[in-house]
Amino acid sequence: MTTTAETAPARVPSFDDESTIGRKLAIICSKGNLDMAYPGLVLANAALGEGVETHLFFTFWGFDIITKARMDGLKFTVLGNTATHLPQGLGGLPGMTAMATHMMKNQIADVGVPEVPEFLDQIVASGGHLWGCRMSADMMHLSLEDLYDGVEDIISAADFIEKTDGAQLLFI
Repeated sequence: MTTTAETAPARVPSFDDESTIGRKLAIICSKGNLDMAYPGLVLANAALGEGVETHLFFTFWGFDIITKARMDGLKFTVLGNTATHLPQGLGGLPGMTAMATHMMKNQIADVGVPEVPEFLDQIVASGGHLWGCRMSADMMHLSLEDLYDGVEDIISAADFIEKTDGAQLLFI
């Protein structure tokens, strides 16, 4: 059956109703670059602001976002990132990653968004749930003590699926 614009029901979100009650959002953070940390954190913060139960699952390189030894040193590189609209040869120059990281951190601060550790503090204080991936922790020889204090536990992917039953899922 083909649905046409004339027969399809209109789906207009209403932000004044109680539709957020019981809503869940599950965000899987799989990358640890500075530019890949923020989308998950921004979406989590927005969801919490709308009253949505929010869970973040950090896996593979996303573990850098919550690893105490690395979370303050996330970097941004233009190498391989064509969206920067810079010649890709610049990305390989010495000091380019440091300069790009510095510039991005300034731009993020200019729009009033906190650095990653402070953003995690804000998310946890707002009721967000942070989980580390068991497989990634085992591969990287990390324990809960190595992770940001707001991480509730290191759990398996199956446990995360169970905790976020019925949630909208975002993979970043």
